[in-house]
Amino acid sequence: MRHTAAVERPARRRVAFYSHDTQGLGHVRRTSLLARAVVGADPDVDVLLLSGAREATSLPLPERTEVVTLPRVGKHPEHGYGPRTWGGTLDDVVGVRAGVLDGALAAFRPDVLVVDKVPLGVGGELLPALRRLRAQGGTACVLGLRDVLDTPEVAVREWREQRSTSVIERFFDEVWVYGDARVYDPLTEYALPGHVAARTVFTGYLGRGRTTVSPVVAGDVPYVLCLVGGGQDGAALAEAFAAAPLPAGHRGVLVTGPYLPEATRDRLHAGAVGRDDLEVHAFVPDVVPLVEGSAAVVTMGGYNSVCELLASGRPGLVVPRTHPRAEQLVRACRLADLGLLDVLVGAITPERVGAWLARAAAGETLRRSEVDVDLDGLARVPELVDRLVHTAARPTATTPCPQDQQEEEHRATA
Repeated sequence: MRHTAAVERPARRRVAFYSHDTQGLGHVRRTSLLARAVVGADPDVDVLLLSGAREATSLPLPERTEVVTLPRVGKHPEHGYGPRTWGGTLDDVVGVRAGVLDGALAAFRPDVLVVDKVPLGVGGELLPALRRLRAQGGTACVLGLRDVLDTPEVAVREWREQRSTSVIERFFDEVWVYGDARVYDPLTEYALPGHVAARTVFTGYLGRGRTTVSPVVAGDVPYVLCLVGGGQDGAALAEAFAAAPLPAGHRGVLVTGPYLPEATRDRLHAGAVGRDDLEVHAFVPDVVPLVEGSAAVVTMGGYNSVCELLASGRPGLVVPRTHPRAEQLVRACRLADLGLLDVLVGAITPERVGAWLARAAAGETLRRSEVDVDLDGLARVPELVDRLVHTAARPTATTPCPQDQQEEEHRATA
C-alpha cells in the first residue's frame, strides 16, 4: 500500500551534488567544478554540494551554491574506514551522515542529483535519501564515474560486491563517465552489462573551462611545477622534487596539499626558507593558473591533475600512486601509450625527477598523439542537466509504507 501526498516543488531549478570524500580532495574538486559549470550555464539555478571534506568551503564556488559538510570519514591503514574526528565505529558516523543527507535532500528537493562514484555512498548512507527521492518523484538521479576505477580485476570484483548494477537499475536514470571512450572505456574494460551501458553517457574529460583565478606565483622567472594532489600519499614525490636539480634559469613551485603529513610539510617549508629558487604552498584554491603558466609539470596521476595537465598542453611527468588503488597507474600508462604524457614508475628520486625536468625545459619531452582527446565535459554537463530537468517525471509524490521501504532496501542491497 502506498500513501500519496502532494509535494509543492520550487519554481527554480535545483541541482544537488554528493561526494563521499573519504580520502583526498579529488572528488569534491570534481563536484565543485560541475557546480560551477551548471551555474555558468544557468545563473538562476540553485546548487547544493554535500561533502565530507571541510575544504569544500575553501574551493572557488559559484554564486547560488551552498555546501553542507558531513562528519568526516577517514581510512586507517590497519583498521579500515571509521570516523576521522569522533570516536566510535564507522556505523556511528554513517548513521549521522545518513540523517543529514536524507534531511537536506528532502528539504532541497532537487530536480537533479549527481552522485560521485559510490552509488549508495559510504556504508550505504545515501539509501534513505534515494528511497525518498524515488518515492516522491521529480528528481533525476545520476551516477558520475571517473574514467578509470581501478584495474579491471579489482573494479569488476568491487562492482559485483557492491551490487552496483541492481542499485543503478533501481535508483539511477543515467550514468555519466567523465572521460573519452577512445582513451579508456570502462563499459568494455569492466564488461558492464547492456542495461548499464544503455544509461551511460560519456561526457568527455572535465578538462577545458576549469575555473581560473589570479595565480599565487609572481615574477618573470620561468618555473617548473610539482603537484601531489591532496598530499596524503605525496610525501615521496614532494621531497624528491624539492631536492631535485632545477633546470638552469628556472625556479620550482611545489603545492603540497592540505593532507601532507605535518612533519613533512614543515620540513619542506623550512627547506625553502632562504632559497630564491623554490616556493612551497600548502594549499592553492585553484591550481589551473599555476599549471598553465609553468614550463613543465610533475604531478601525481589523480583525475583532476591529469585533466588540468592535458588541457594546458604543458609537458607533463605523471608519478602515479600504485596502491591501495592502481587507478592512477592505469590512467597514466594508457595516456602515455597514446603519446600524451610521460610516466615515472619505480623509485622516486631527485635525480630521476631532475633529469626529466632538464629534458622538459630543453623541449625534449614534447609528445604527439593521434587521439584528439575530448576535454569538453564541463561544457557538455549543463546540457545533460537541462535535458534531465525537462524529462524528469513530475508525478504527485508517493511515500511508501514501512513494509515497502524495507522491501526496496533489501532489493537494492541484496
